[in-house]
Amino acid sequence: MSMIRDLRAVVRPSRVSLRKDSGPYDTTRDPATTTAVVDCAVYRDGRRIETDSTLTPHEAMRLVRRDGGFVWIGLHEPTEAEFAGIAREFGLHPLAVEDAVQAHQRPKLERYDDSLFTVFKTIHYVDHDRLTSSSEVVETGEVMCFTGRDFFITVRHGGQGSLRALRHRLQDDPELLAKGPSAVLHAIADHVVDGYIAVADAVQDDIDEVETEVFSPGRKGTPRGTDAGRIYQLKREVLEFKRAVSPLLRPMQLLSERPMRLIDPEIQKYFRDVADHVARVQEQVIGFDELLNSILQANLAQASVAQNEDMRKITSWAAIIAVPTMVCGVYGMNFDHMPELHWRYGYPVIMAITVSICFGIHRTLKRNGWL
Repeated sequence: MSMIRDLRAVVRPSRVSLRKDSGPYDTTRDPATTTAVVDCAVYRDGRRIETDSTLTPHEAMRLVRRDGGFVWIGLHEPTEAEFAGIAREFGLHPLAVEDAVQAHQRPKLERYDDSLFTVFKTIHYVDHDRLTSSSEVVETGEVMCFTGRDFFITVRHGGQGSLRALRHRLQDDPELLAKGPSAVLHAIADHVVDGYIAVADAVQDDIDEVETEVFSPGRKGTPRGTDAGRIYQLKREVLEFKRAVSPLLRPMQLLSERPMRLIDPEIQKYFRDVADHVARVQEQVIGFDELLNSILQANLAQASVAQNEDMRKITSWAAIIAVPTMVCGVYGMNFDHMPELHWRYGYPVIMAITVSICFGIHRTLKRNGWL
């Protein structure tokens, strides 16, 4: 027992001293923090500062405030508890923090005292062998960006839209990265919008495929309703695409037109190109929606025409069958005094006349396009 008490006396002071020296989100107190932080690095003069061990956000910010540069922290789906310490350390606005944690936000740009909060919707095209009425065409995610004077924080939601390759690409361009956090913001905006362009091209192929099948000849063997379901599903996916693209145009225009102290003037020029690309994709998506409306209406009209054709065929055959039905009904009344009732050639003559009339009606209806 005395040995155990001695061990406790040794361990307890070390734990207290560790808490005293650690930051507000120290991983010793909150092990879950390490699962949310994907990467944390300090950049100075456009180059990543190498350290002996993995930096915590608190340690990274301490280096930045001491030696200059900026810190870039990447998080993936943090909880409120995991993000609270980082928010306190960097002085993030509570409303922006709430949006970043809860996700499901529309693309926007919000300015606070010492930071910019930007929301991007990421779009990923889902490959499929054939478009069906239940096919998922696009998957969406979110990237929230906090841009400050000496920090840049990304909060990512969803399985798509990883920024690892983008970070490595920026690290290969020290001259651009030396512009600071605004250069990272532009790179992410450009990366997201380039994804929009690729998805728009892929969706265009799906729409072309559906359009070709709807208007191609020889569709009589196609089951009714299959095309309508596919078109409607594609229209829903395009609507989701539209919700990601359309709200982003105004934030990109603001970043390219209005001077902002957190955005480098040289970097601001590049946002014009991003805004132009967003406008182009927006026009494409609006065109997709209008084209799908036309295709859906055309498909419904073709279904109505097919139903009318079926009704005309049924009516034509009913008219042909009415002739023998009438003759058989007359001679089935069993009256004693009826014309040609006891004549030897009465039956073949009546049958010949009936067949001739039916053939004549069939030929007339077929000539008029009813059969």
